Amino acid sequence: MRILVVEDEIGLAEAVRDGLVADGLDVDVVHDGLDGLWRAREGSYDAIVLDILLPGMNGYEVCRTLRAEEIWTPILMLTAKDGEYDEAEALDTGADDFLSKPFSFVVLLARLRALFRRGAAPRPAEIIFGPLALDPGTHTVSHGSSEVSLTAREFSLFEYLMRRDGAVASKQEILDHVWGLDFAGDPNVIEVYIGYLRKKIDQPFSTHIIQTERGTGYRLVAP
Repeated sequence: MRILVVEDEIGLAEAVRDGLVADGLDVDVVHDGLDGLWRAREGSYDAIVLDILLPGMNGYEVCRTLRAEEIWTPILMLTAKDGEYDEAEALDTGADDFLSKPFSFVVLLARLRALFRRGAAPRPAEIIFGPLALDPGTHTVSHGSSEVSLTAREFSLFEYLMRRDGAVASKQEILDHVWGLDFAGDPNVIEVYIGYLRKKIDQPFSTHIIQTERGTGYRLVAP
C-alpha cells in the first residue's frame, strides 16, 4: 500500500512516516498544501493523510479540489483543532475520516486500514442551501428541479459562498480563495461576478439569495 502524508510539522510527519514504513507501507511525505495537491494528482496512492492547517493551500481546499477533479483517493484529515464544526467541514469537503491531534498511532493505522478496505469509490459531497444544491464532483448547480449553468469561475465563487453557509465572506477572502493569493488585478472583479451569479441564481427564480453586506462582503440568505 502506498500512502501520501501532507503535514507541515516536520517532526510529526517523520514520526508518522517511520511508523507506517515499519508497518510495511510505502510512504511519500510533503510539507505544503500545493505540493500535496500536485502529488495526489500525479501519484497513485491508496490513501492520503492530510493536515488541515498547511502553508500554500489548506487541507480543506486540497480535499475540495481533488474531489472536484474526481480524484477519489481515501483521505484521512488531521488537525490541531478539536470540535464538531471542524469535523463537519472536513467531511463536507469530501474527506473520508477525521483525526484530531494528538492522536494514537495505533488508531491512525486502524483508520487507514479501514480506508484501504473501503477503497476509492466516488463520494461527491453535495452542498445544500435552501432550494440550491451544488455538487463539487460533477460541477453542477441546481435550483429545485432546474439546473443552473455556471462558468468555471462563477462555479468557484458560488461554491465558496455555499460553503460559508450564510456567513459573510469578505472581498479579500473571496479573492484569496477564488482568484488566488497572487492575484494582482482589480478587486472590483468580484462585483462583476456577483452580478453574473445574480442573473443566473436569483433573477430567473425571483429570489434574493445572494446579498451584499455593505462595507463587509457577500453572503447567501435562504428565501
